[in-house]
Amino acid sequence: MAEQNKKIADGAEPPANWTPTPAAKSTATRFRWIAGILWAVAIVGEAVGIFWLLRQRVFVGEDGTLVRDPDTGLLEEQGVTAQFPQWAFIALLVLLVVIAALSITGSFLWKKANRLDPARKSETTRFFVQNQLGAIIAIVAFLPLIVLVFLNKDMDKGQKTTAGIVGIALAALAVFFGIDFNPPSVEQYTADQSAVIQLLGQDEVVWVDGGEVYHVCDQVSAIQTGSEIRTGTTAQAVEAGKIRLTLQFASELRTCDLAVPENADEITEALRAIQAGQVGTLLPAPVWADPADAPIQVEEAPAS
Repeated sequence: MAEQNKKIADGAEPPANWTPTPAAKSTATRFRWIAGILWAVAIVGEAVGIFWLLRQRVFVGEDGTLVRDPDTGLLEEQGVTAQFPQWAFIALLVLLVVIAALSITGSFLWKKANRLDPARKSETTRFFVQNQLGAIIAIVAFLPLIVLVFLNKDMDKGQKTTAGIVGIALAALAVFFGIDFNPPSVEQYTADQSAVIQLLGQDEVVWVDGGEVYHVCDQVSAIQTGSEIRTGTTAQAVEAGKIRLTLQFASELRTCDLAVPENADEITEALRAIQAGQVGTLLPAPVWADPADAPIQVEEAPAS
């Protein structure tokens, strides 16, 4: 952090307002396209199951005698019954597995994209749809097919029960993996960035390849792993897969002989809440024992 201290001393103005790096945005876009293609193939598979596979049938007893239906006047073969063929039943089970695999793989890629390029939580509808789209697609890809399995008149009880149970289990699995239980947001990343700038004087953090957090000191044991120690902005850390600032920043500041704010515990709890999704939580400004310890002076914005 020697270079960082020099920059702080020189009064370098740090960047503000978190945005993804161009590389992260590009990767996120690619992941979303791949996820969209996988989901589209899953829905095409569902259509194949509905409009072709479930309509397959074989007739048993075709040597029955002809009789006339007195209600319609039409002839029909008495003793002929339609059955759902075994090959189609096996193909249906395979199709359900394929749809689940496509849906889940797409959801993993979509969630990776959202961690690189998240939505704003203030945009409520977009935030919900963008983060839970995997679960929505899973429902769309499974529900109509499962309903039509139970309504199919040609399946015997055993086929219908087996296909129904398999379909419901795979659908539940795909929906579970499609849900993002703690989705990231621009507000969360901005809060971490704001904390870093106020604590260090600039948007510069360190990380290693392992783990999910970035750090404020390059001398802490958490990153003395033998891996290369990387330095960059919070956006570059997110691009590298680090989704939040460590909550142990106070002890890390001490390790690097940097000033620690007197209200470090309050800042920690605020960050904990924001990182958990409570983005309306107030992030306290650091309170320094000696004003000269402040690495940067940030004025309060005028009240709106």
